[in-house]
Amino acid sequence: MKNIVIINGHPDIMSFCHALTESYANGAHQAKNNVITFHLHQLKFDPILHNGYRTIQELEPDLILVQNAIKSADHVVFVYPNWWGTYPALLKGFFDRAWLSGFGFKYVPGKMLPNKLLTGKTARIIMTMNTPKWYYRWFYGRPGIKSVRDTILAFSGIGPTKITQIGMIKGSDDKTRAEWLKMVEKLGYTD
Repeated sequence: MKNIVIINGHPDIMSFCHALTESYANGAHQAKNNVITFHLHQLKFDPILHNGYRTIQELEPDLILVQNAIKSADHVVFVYPNWWGTYPALLKGFFDRAWLSGFGFKYVPGKMLPNKLLTGKTARIIMTMNTPKWYYRWFYGRPGIKSVRDTILAFSGIGPTKITQIGMIKGSDDKTRAEWLKMVEKLGYTD
């Protein structure tokens, strides 16, 4: 049995990402895992760093709740759409506000790289897209995956991170979407 945290970074409750999040959670529940799901659009927090990192804003209770869940997790799942190559501003704001020194990493005087505070956890990224996968990989270099996997999760010690790209969403029919939902439910069961 694992402790799994799922974070949906899409700001719209009617999104396909919301449905994928629920499918993954269903599969994880069927496998008898402990699952906590967060839909960022339901959380109350200011996603803007008003003073940059010069002065750390006090964390809202919802951000503290997510941080504590991640600290206790064995596996963390991020579900989000590819928007302009990366991800929605809401998810970026979540990372800016919650992924702080002392939570995901800790700077140490005299060391070039910080200590990683979230080691021992694995992750999965489930990203929806309207760009062909091959084009996103070979022409853009997968910036929305690299950013989360390498400069946030791995930087904090989380890994390995498995990648699931789903698309093209635009123009997909109900049958195809049902197949994607079933596939993601199976991932939730087997991760």
